[in-house]
Amino acid sequence: MSSRFTRRAALALGAATLAAPAIGQARFPDRPIRLICPWPAGGSTDTQMRAFADAAQRHLGQPVVIENRPGASGTLGAIAMKQSRPDGYTLTQFPITVFRLPFMQEQPAWDPLKDFTYVTHLTGYLFGVTVRADSPFRTFQDLIAWAKANPGKLTYGTPGVGTTLHITMEQIAEAAGVQFLHVPFRGFADNSTSLLGGNTMALADSSGWAPMVEAGRMRLLCVWTAERVPRFPDAPTLRELGFDIVSTSPYGVGGPAGMDPEVVGILDAAFLKAIDDPAHLEVLKKFDMVKVPMGHAAYTEAVTRMVATERAIVQRLGLRI
Repeated sequence: MSSRFTRRAALALGAATLAAPAIGQARFPDRPIRLICPWPAGGSTDTQMRAFADAAQRHLGQPVVIENRPGASGTLGAIAMKQSRPDGYTLTQFPITVFRLPFMQEQPAWDPLKDFTYVTHLTGYLFGVTVRADSPFRTFQDLIAWAKANPGKLTYGTPGVGTTLHITMEQIAEAAGVQFLHVPFRGFADNSTSLLGGNTMALADSSGWAPMVEAGRMRLLCVWTAERVPRFPDAPTLRELGFDIVSTSPYGVGGPAGMDPEVVGILDAAFLKAIDDPAHLEVLKKFDMVKVPMGHAAYTEAVTRMVATERAIVQRLGLRI
């Protein structure tokens, strides 16, 4: 009796031991994935990220849930990654401010080259400067001329301090020899409300302004792409206006440092497919955004170059927060 019990117990224990690895190695993902969008709901980034998440979940077999965390110039997602497990179930959009702000801070809250895993690069923005339709500024040259005659009085809004919109406007000011007054907001909704309400004189933002330009509520003074945009053929580029600047602020998605390479590979493969999903491509077209797909390895290499570029710009302009 005792011998039989011991033999059965040993067999049961062995079976449980063999089953344990199989349970622990369930195929990723086996539950919903949280994807942080560090911008307000309703803007171009939020709309794009939701279309992307919807496409990605069909390839992953699990829901990809967008969580908005606006504020801090789009860096709250990066801050969340510092506090998250590197298991692939908590990810974020990485705007270029994540590569820039550490060089503007006395005590950086993160190291962009050490603290994150860059999974897949997605796209970039169409940026431009708009004014109200009844503004006296008919052209961007009019705006610059007024700023020269009224130092520090021309107010412009952006989605936050240290964002590409802010940095590029300061580069323009430096090149033109003028001083602007920067007014930071949490996102496009607040920025556009301020402009249309007459509280700020100009808006620098991504293409959420497009419907308002087409509706005759705003006037587009310039775009920051390398060439004119077919949708707005009358809007000159910064290069045409004498500023050697092209600014699209490319971005991707990723997670905390230390993610399992196999998990990264699964996410990367699904995300690259999601980029080409017809519904996602339609959203990119709506906001005049161009797809810039890069897998994990290429994206990681690109981040190294972008970090070096952002460090140099911040140091040259002497920007601190």
